[in-house]
Formats: sequence, C-alpha cells, structure tokens
Amino acid sequence: MPNAGFKGLKGGMTVYYTPSYNGGKVTAFKPGFRMIVGNPAYRTQAEASKFRQLTYTCLETITTRTGETMDMPKKPCKAGIMANIRFPTCWDGKNLDSPDHSSHVAYPASGTFESGGACPSTHPVKIPQLFYEVIWDTRPFNDPNDWPTDGSQPFVWSYGDPTGYGNHGDYMFGWKGNALQTAMDTNCNINCPQLRTQSISQGNQCSKQVTVNEDIDGWLKELPGGMPVTGAGGKVLY
Repeated sequence: MPNAGFKGLKGGMTVYYTPSYNGGKVTAFKPGFRMIVGNPAYRTQAEASKFRQLTYTCLETITTRTGETMDMPKKPCKAGIMANIRFPTCWDGKNLDSPDHSSHVAYPASGTFESGGACPSTHPVKIPQLFYEVIWDTRPFNDPNDWPTDGSQPFVWSYGDPTGYGNHGDYMFGWKGNALQTAMDTNCNINCPQLRTQSISQGNQCSKQVTVNEDIDGWLKELPGGMPVTGAGGKVLY
C-alpha cells in the first residue's frame, strides 16, 4: 500500500537514508556492507527491547506518525498497519559484515541518532539512519466481529510470529559510486538536484519475477513453506 506522497506506487515500502540532524559528518555505507536488525524468533517485549525503534503504527490516516508500539496493534487500524524499522547508526569502521550480521554496527551510546547521540568508542563511525516504513493494507480485515474476543489481534507474520516482536529488517548496500555519500554531504531531502531521480511510473517498471512458486494469496491452510506459528520459547501454537 503506497505511503503518503507516493500515489500510484506499486508496493508499500519507503526507504529513508537520513544524514545527521545536527550537521555532523555521516559516512555512507561501503560496497559489500550489509546488516540485520531485529530477530524473527523473538516473541516477547524483553527480547525485542534489545533493539531500539522497531515498532508499529496503527494508522488512523496515511499520515499518522504517533502512537508507536513494539507489538502488533490490538485494534483495527482505519488506514492500515505500518511497520517501522530503524537500523543502528554507528559502525566499527572496519567490518562490512559480521558473523551475526549485526555486531559490526551499534546504536548511539546515549540518546538517539535524531538527538545527535554520540557513537560508542567501539563503533565510532556515524552512518546514515536507514529507516524502512512498510505499510500493510489491513483495511479489509477491520470488522471487529472478525477479531478475537480475548483482546488479542488476528495477524501473523509469515515467519510464524503472532506477536509482532519478531519485527526485523535486512539490508545490503547497492548504490552506485559515491552517490550516497553525495546525498549525505549535501543533506538531500526529497528534492536532490545532485543526484539522478526518476518518476513513480519509471520506478514501477522495475520489478522482480517470482522465483519461488508458493500459494500466498487468499485463504491459506498454513503459512508458506509450512512454517508453524510459535510463541515464547519457540512453543508451537498451531
């Protein structure tokens, strides 16, 4: 479902690369850089709290940006559900990856990227704030009569998470040349004459063919791949 300002776009994922809010130096990702934030196996708030700013927004309108929660919204959302995935913004300056795909990056030692929080000494290099907004069109399921009567919510992630605490994101850097560094140095914001841009219609022409033939539409007897729905500790629920 398209984000605000992207009418006509196919898909509902917006990716932000934000430079410093305080005018400091931000180093663009290097070729081969990758990282993961979050863990799809997490099912509790205590586990999910290890990662900052992995949240959901219950959209009253497409422009709602308040009321974030760490778990799935517990009520029907008039304009859909938005998953918010903010990646760590400090890098060790050496490793393009790590065995767990996350220990080479870190969050600020204090404060946040937005508040200008300093990076820890172990990860001294400030990198762009990579931020995904992913909007799911849950409006067809907003009838309260279709929701559980125990106060829980009906949605399940494809990796078997009924809580939302398994929210996570993967990233692989793929910009050409020094384009991202140019964007960071010039503090580009929507209109960026220093870079080549394209229209929404041009962007819609870029698509990837399905490579795994699985039934993912309509009513399903099980999750794709036979993935079980699990609770805390990996307990199979159904």
